[in-house]
Amino acid sequence: MAGAALGALELGRRAPIGVPAELAIALSLAGLLLAVGVCVRHVVSVGAGEQLLQVGARWGTARRARRTASRRPVRVAPPPVPGHPPISPSEPELDLETVRAAAKEFLELFHGEDPQAGPIEPRMTEVLREIDTTGTYWHTAEELTFGARVAWRNNKRCIGRLYWRSLQVRDLRTVTDAGSVAAHCFEHLRSAHNGGKIRPMISVFAPETPSRPAPRIWNEQLIRYAGYEQPDGRALGDPRYRTFTTKLIQRGWRPPEQPGAFDVLPLVVETVEEGPRMFQLPGQAVHEVPLEHPELTWFADLELRWHAVPVISNNRLVIGGVSYPAAPFNGWYMGTEIGARNLADSDRYDMVPEVAERMGLDTSNEATLWRDQALVEINRAVLHSFHTNGVTVTDHHTESRRFLIHLEKEERAGRGCPADWSWIVPPMSGSQTPVFHRYYDADNQVPNFVNDPEAACRALRGGPPAFP
Repeated sequence: MAGAALGALELGRRAPIGVPAELAIALSLAGLLLAVGVCVRHVVSVGAGEQLLQVGARWGTARRARRTASRRPVRVAPPPVPGHPPISPSEPELDLETVRAAAKEFLELFHGEDPQAGPIEPRMTEVLREIDTTGTYWHTAEELTFGARVAWRNNKRCIGRLYWRSLQVRDLRTVTDAGSVAAHCFEHLRSAHNGGKIRPMISVFAPETPSRPAPRIWNEQLIRYAGYEQPDGRALGDPRYRTFTTKLIQRGWRPPEQPGAFDVLPLVVETVEEGPRMFQLPGQAVHEVPLEHPELTWFADLELRWHAVPVISNNRLVIGGVSYPAAPFNGWYMGTEIGARNLADSDRYDMVPEVAERMGLDTSNEATLWRDQALVEINRAVLHSFHTNGVTVTDHHTESRRFLIHLEKEERAGRGCPADWSWIVPPMSGSQTPVFHRYYDADNQVPNFVNDPEAACRALRGGPPAFP
């Protein structure tokens, strides 16, 4: 993907990506019905060798030993949670007909687009039988890879879909315990960074099944910065996460002795057996770019920086009626996501007034367009710094042209290309980009990524847990 990040999902625009309402409701209800009491809550740190070390107070007592992923997953549903019998397939909340219909639609799409997939009839019979028996089914590795890539292709909020076929899929469906999920997330960050040549990547963990809820990742992205409430009501760091930060501190997270504006928050992974657990990100997994300006030498004195890999981590991947609540994925950044949103929004780092003041601009009147001038220089600094540090990034003009190339390719392939105008048009100089001057089909398509309201709440408010 020589285009913008799946981080086009970068925050500030928070409406969920949709799927058919019946399917989304059925899957969400299944997960809620299986919720059980919170068990283990440890604060741990994952080191370079993925050795888990306890660094904070205990939240409870572990009931199950950690498990690691098998290289060859077994195509059966995981065993039920002890003490909680599986939901009967006859219960209306599961709506097997909806799952069957979604599976049929997906298999027809997969076999229709992949000539190497073989005849559809034997596979269709096998899947429908498995659904009737277990309430769900297990995707083959090829189906999972295709489904994840098409979910990116169908993501109407992402401008960088030209390279959807290049998405690397990490099949981690047998990974279910919190420690292993965290360790694989950290490996995802290292691998996706790739020495600065960012790789589009997704790590797919255990699916939701009628017998066992899947793991949840609370954080919006694997790397997010803390926001500390200050006595004057302002926040040190990222104000978006001030409530989330406060909740994690209450749960036992210890910030640095000298809190700063770019302290990386711990990763919170929740399972039905262990409850929510916090994991400090190892330094080897956190790659950041210090920001400087090509001409304004004082810009470096602001001590701004941003992380290199935007891994969206609380979206649900839905493929053919199977839901994967923990499926962190990334592309690479489009500069405006950092320079025009994260650093510039008034409810984020709000750097525009300070940069304007340092530039000596006349801020007494909006008509001087001081905000626009400062915003451009912040974005120039972002692009310059990423390029200087050898980290993949793209500008909004280039990426807009690439999106129209993607649109043309999809039309030639006989496929619709859903797009949400309010997300596709860049947050600065929109009318100067070619994506501004047209309309788009905004229909939701599947497979896709979904942002559940409960997941969005946990990511901003630090709870409540999915399995109380």
